[in-house]
Amino acid sequence: MTALQNPLALIGRILLAYLFIPAGFSKIAGFKGTAGYISSVGLPMPEVGVVIAILVELGCGLLLLVGFKTRWAALALALFTAAAAFFFHNYWAMPAEQQMMQSLMFGKNLGIVGGLLAFAAFGAGAFSLDGQNKN
Repeated sequence: MTALQNPLALIGRILLAYLFIPAGFSKIAGFKGTAGYISSVGLPMPEVGVVIAILVELGCGLLLLVGFKTRWAALALALFTAAAAFFFHNYWAMPAEQQMMQSLMFGKNLGIVGGLLAFAAFGAGAFSLDGQNKN
């Protein structure tokens, strides 16, 4: 497994970044709609929330992709994703017909948090800018 460690870390970073980078771009394109959605769940200052979401998803997503400051980027994304799960997929407070789907989305977000925490704990691997800086 040691021979696969660095290629698997690279693939893991690419797949996780694939969730966040397009989401960040879509929030730029749909700024007003995203602000409206944030407002609909009762969070304050929805425009500020959109800016934060863009910075975290796009900025930290790109850092994760290239493997630069990976531990910090992964930790920020993990906190962001956990908060998103709690505020936007709170299945326990939704009508019965929405609970199953929102429960799945909540669980998916927790799984993503787990993967991100692994990168926060162990780093990006050798196939990254962080890995290149060790030499």
